[in-house]
Amino acid sequence: MSEFGTLEDRVRRKSLLSKTMSATDCIKFFKTGQNLLWSGFTPAGYPKAIPIALADHVEANNLQGKLKFNLFAGASVGAETEDRWATLDMIDRRWPYQTGKNIAKGINTGRIRMGDKHLGLFAQDISYGFYTENGRYDIGIIEVSAITEDCGLALTSSCGIVAEAINLCDKIIIEVNTGQPSFEGLHDIHMQQKPPHRAPFLITEAHTRIGTPYVPCDPDKIIAVVDSKYRDKGRAFAGQDDTSDAIAGHLMEFFAHEVKKGRLPENLLPLQSGVGSIANAVVGGLANGPFTNLSVYTEVLQDTMLDFFDSGKLNFASACSLSLSEDPGFPRFFDNWDKYFGKCVLRPLSISNAPEPIRRLGCIAMNTPVEFDIYAHANSTLVGGTRMINGLGGSGDFLRNGYLKIMHSPSTRPSKTDPHGITCVVPKAPHIDHTEHDLDVLVTEQGLADLRGVAPKERAKLIIEKCGHPEYKPILNDYLQMSSKHCLERGVGHEPQMFDRAFKMQQNLAENGTMRIKNWDIKVDLCE
Repeated sequence: MSEFGTLEDRVRRKSLLSKTMSATDCIKFFKTGQNLLWSGFTPAGYPKAIPIALADHVEANNLQGKLKFNLFAGASVGAETEDRWATLDMIDRRWPYQTGKNIAKGINTGRIRMGDKHLGLFAQDISYGFYTENGRYDIGIIEVSAITEDCGLALTSSCGIVAEAINLCDKIIIEVNTGQPSFEGLHDIHMQQKPPHRAPFLITEAHTRIGTPYVPCDPDKIIAVVDSKYRDKGRAFAGQDDTSDAIAGHLMEFFAHEVKKGRLPENLLPLQSGVGSIANAVVGGLANGPFTNLSVYTEVLQDTMLDFFDSGKLNFASACSLSLSEDPGFPRFFDNWDKYFGKCVLRPLSISNAPEPIRRLGCIAMNTPVEFDIYAHANSTLVGGTRMINGLGGSGDFLRNGYLKIMHSPSTRPSKTDPHGITCVVPKAPHIDHTEHDLDVLVTEQGLADLRGVAPKERAKLIIEKCGHPEYKPILNDYLQMSSKHCLERGVGHEPQMFDRAFKMQQNLAENGTMRIKNWDIKVDLCE
C-alpha cells in the first residue's frame, strides 16, 4: 500500500478492478508495427510501468529491432521510457517532439522517422485523423490519478493530447499512479467538436474554467488497469547566471517602458514562457522583478514558477503540464500542496496552445531559439540546419498569436575549442521556424532590440548593435555592408543577402570549431 492510497481507493468504477493486471502481463497485447498513443507532456504525466516492462522484455529476449512501434505523445516523455526505447531500437516513427540523447541520435542517423509540428496544431490535427493510415491508434496507454464512477479519467501531472485522441484508440491500458498524491481536480477538460461544429473557447482570464476535471472514457475499450508507483523523471534546468540575469534585466526594463507608454497594464498581461534553462531563469527574474498581480497562460510550469508563486507576485497559472524537476520540483509541490494546488489549472494541449485564447488574453510570449538572423528569422529546432535537437514544441503557437512575441538567447555559446565559438546572431538562419513576421523583440545579455515598425535593413543594424556579441559585431556589420552594397546595386536590396557567403560562419564552425571567421572573401579560402 502506498502512503497515497490504494488502487482500490483510486478506481471508483469497481467493475474495472476485474481488469487489474501487472505491467508484465500486458506485454501480450503488443505487436510490432502498432500505433501507440501515450499520455504525457514534457516529462510529466506519461505512462511508465508498461513502457519499462516492454523495454525489459525486449532486452531480456534480444528483440532489439524486432518489436518496434510508432509512438505518438503530446510532447517529450521521460528518458527511462522513450529514450531507453530508442537504445533498444523499439521506435520506428515518433511524433511530434522528443527529448533524449539516444532518441535524437536515432533520428539524426535515420533510424527513427520523426515528424515535427506546432504542438497546438498536432493536438488538433490528431483528432482529425491525419497521422495514421486509418486515423486510429491500436493502443492508448494513459496515466491517471483516479477513475470516477462513470469512467471519467482524472489525469496526473499533464493533459497532453489525451482529450483529443482517446476516442481514436481501439484499446486502452490505464496506469493508475498511486505513488504520488492524486491530481484530481487540477484539470479543466473541454471535449471539443470537429469543424464545422466547433464552439468558441470562452477563456477570458487565466483562471477561467470551461470544462470538467475529467476525460470521459468508454469503459469497454479498457483492456487492463495497472497499478504504478513510478514518479515523473522531470528535468532540472540550470539556475540563473550572469547571462540569464542580464536577459531578465533587459526584459524588466522593456516591460516598465511599455507600461509607461500605456501599451501594457501595470500587471502586464498573461505571461508565456517556453521550456529550458533561459526561460526558467527569466521566470526567476520576474519573481524578483517589480511587477505584481501577475498571471501565466503557458504550456509548461517549471520549477521557478514555484518561486514565482512564493514571491506573492503570481496569482494564477494555466498550463498543459506541470513540468517540474524530479528533485526538488515535485517534492516541493507535494510538500506545499495546499499553497500551489488552487493556483493552477492544467488544460488539454489543443486549448492551452490554441490561437483563440492566446490572442484574446494578449499573452506575452517568451521563447528561446537555437539562433536568429539579422532580419529576425529564428531557428528553434535544427543545429546547423540539419541536426534535430527536440522539435519545435509550442513556441510557434504563442509567437504567432501573442500580444508581444519575444525570443531570448545568449549572444554566443561555447564550441569545443572557443568559449565564444558559436554566435547566436547570424547573417542567415540555416533553418527557419519563426519568420520575421512572427517576432517583435529579440533579447540577448548584450541588449534588447525592439523590432516593431522597423524595416529590414534598419532592423539588421539594430539587431547587430543591440544583440550581437562584441566579438562578432564587426564581422556581422561587414557582412551587412557588403551584402547591402551588392544587392542595392542590382536593385534587389529589400533584405540583402549573398548566398555564396551567408553560411560561411556555419561552415567555418564545422571545419575550424569557431564562427569567428577572418574574412568574408570566398576566393581565397571559404573557411579562412
